[in-house]
Amino acid sequence: MSASMNIADADMPIYGGLGMTFMEFPQVTNIQTSDADVVVTGVPFDMATSGRPGARFGPTGVRQASAQLVWEGARWPWSFALDNHLKVEDSGNVSFKHGEPQTLVDNLEAHISQILESGKSALTFGGDHFITLPVLRAYAKKHGPVALIHFDAHTDTYDGGSKYDHGTLFHHAVVEGLVDTEHSLQIGIRTSYNRKNHPFEVLDAAWVGDNGPQKTLERIRERVGDKRVYVSFDIDGLDPAFAPGTGTPVAAGISIDCALKVIRGLQGLDLIGMDVVEVAPAYDHAEITSLAGATLALEYLYVLAANGGAV
Repeated sequence: MSASMNIADADMPIYGGLGMTFMEFPQVTNIQTSDADVVVTGVPFDMATSGRPGARFGPTGVRQASAQLVWEGARWPWSFALDNHLKVEDSGNVSFKHGEPQTLVDNLEAHISQILESGKSALTFGGDHFITLPVLRAYAKKHGPVALIHFDAHTDTYDGGSKYDHGTLFHHAVVEGLVDTEHSLQIGIRTSYNRKNHPFEVLDAAWVGDNGPQKTLERIRERVGDKRVYVSFDIDGLDPAFAPGTGTPVAAGISIDCALKVIRGLQGLDLIGMDVVEVAPAYDHAEITSLAGATLALEYLYVLAANGGAV
């Protein structure tokens, strides 16, 4: 695979082209020779959805909404400009053959592996949550099983479903040994799951609402320890009041304020990657959901900068 195959490819679906880059960061032309710390990737794929489709437009929605965040040189509450401490470039969208999901799986894993092998970290925009599985495969190949901090209304650990299913990816991630479940948490859950043999610690939405971001962070730090951490943020982890534009909204979720405080509080952990998934702009209003996704991603980048780098 060439370093630029994800930018322009004959197999790219017509909805997969790159408009503006995230935060107007430079567009990377060669990942291997780039000196970026973090590479942004879009994955316009929603063939694994079980509810409303439309997350294929998530990368575009998040990038467009990020235009509302560009003007602020030193973002509140941080005391520095991100560009002075972290170099970020946008690689565009991963290409795949529409109607052939396995091409997405193969191309995405290869693309993330290329980012990691070149000494960089990945920030990935979905797309539905299934896209996290090939991303985690690339990460586990590089780092071994990772600690997972997973924000969601659903556990996505269901063992039924099809081969390509956004509700089964963490079941497969556990079976494949991609995730260190003893040091992982799922946050904001408010749908049913098999509690008897559930592999992850769960801080459900009611618990987070009752205890707040500070106690949530205390539990995260206790659980994760010094392990390498991957963050996966399904936007439906937020309450629909803050994120209506998603495929499977569930009432009584966490607020964007709480989520940002938790992301901000991850400073000092060994963060190695993040994705923001399930943004479906067609169901959004005034870019509320896209802006939430863009803001969460930007806050994560500031945390990396405060940590002194991305890898």
